[in-house]
Amino acid sequence: MIWILMIGFMIIGGITSNRLKNKFKKYSQIQTSSAMSGYEIAKKMLDDNNITDVKIVSVPGKLTDHYNPMDKTINLSPDVYNGRHITAAAVAAHECGHAVQHATSYEWLHMRSQMVPMVSASNKMMTIIMLAGFFGAGVLHMFPISSVILVFIILQAVVTIFSLITLPVEFDASKRALIWLKSANITNKEELVYAGDALNWAARTYIVAAMAAASYLLYYIALYKD
Repeated sequence: MIWILMIGFMIIGGITSNRLKNKFKKYSQIQTSSAMSGYEIAKKMLDDNNITDVKIVSVPGKLTDHYNPMDKTINLSPDVYNGRHITAAAVAAHECGHAVQHATSYEWLHMRSQMVPMVSASNKMMTIIMLAGFFGAGVLHMFPISSVILVFIILQAVVTIFSLITLPVEFDASKRALIWLKSANITNKEELVYAGDALNWAARTYIVAAMAAASYLLYYIALYKD
């Protein structure tokens, strides 16, 4: 059953990710009326929000854009950093939305940041247990199966909570981005609709991840009860 769930969500996740890439590619071919680069947009949004302690840097790869609250950096992929199109505007403003969240002590962002070490440890532990089950043969048989499942429930609960907390953080960052893009006249009305569409597809990847995490948790709970 768990493998069916995993394969199912891998397919759904793959379809969603592919759709997102197509949307980003489509909107990267449409230049914004302001013709500002992603870097320039990020800089202006930070300035407009009186944020002076956040750096904007270019990082290699595609879809590697993120805000790092640990060192207060907005990391933009080359196409977004240098791009003067709708995708660059949407992504740059979205990542700045996270910086604004940080500067205004947005509670959900703080909670997510606090959970990062726990989620990393939980994922590593689940991987170790799975590998022990596959290659260690009798290793897990040293413990009652109910105890092993209970450990999985606890670890998966951490991952699930993190995935659910991520949703309001991402939706709020996109909301802040779109409001600012409109108020700052970075995009016109039609471009704003396109930017919103791109960010909505990005958000769906997080929704799929949260659904998958919750489904795995419910599966482990059902196993434990049986």
